[in-house]
Amino acid sequence: MKIGLLFGSFNPVHIGHLIIANYMANHTALDKVWLVVSPQNPFKKYSDLINTYDRLEMAKLATDNATNIEVSDVELKLPQPSYTIDTLTFLREKYPQHEFALIMGSDNLVTLHKWKNYKLILRDYRIFVYPRPGYENAELASHPSVTITMTPLMELSASFIRKSLAEKKNVQYFVPDAVLNFIESKNLYR
Repeated sequence: MKIGLLFGSFNPVHIGHLIIANYMANHTALDKVWLVVSPQNPFKKYSDLINTYDRLEMAKLATDNATNIEVSDVELKLPQPSYTIDTLTFLREKYPQHEFALIMGSDNLVTLHKWKNYKLILRDYRIFVYPRPGYENAELASHPSVTITMTPLMELSASFIRKSLAEKKNVQYFVPDAVLNFIESKNLYR
């Protein structure tokens, strides 16, 4: 099975994440997409994140009815901070029957050369890229391992949702109802 890995803080998971995952699972060569909840991104401040298990639970709530989108907690079991190459190596050893690929925005493709062992990633894994405004001309876009997709653009960010929640603004339809109920029940991001 070909599994696309969409890594993220999912702080919180939102409709944009789900549109990307759904597109990749249904409109590319991938069979499934796993949302990989990252406890700590090496390029982000840890203090900006809410509890990892709350983020994991929201991702599970958001994908509860999905047929080909699942949530993975693999990075919770690995040393921190999480490096993509280490996670890929672990998954390849644990699930040799699957073929893993990366899903990333074109903004990440532009900075891929800064990632740990990025040449190994390009050598050993396919990368499915969704467009991000302002990052159309990534140097690695023509690499044989890279597939640029026509994923629908959605300019929605978790930081916008967090800011809106902090300002007590309505975020209905930006996150799935089950996620919004979870956020409200735990008074997150207020």
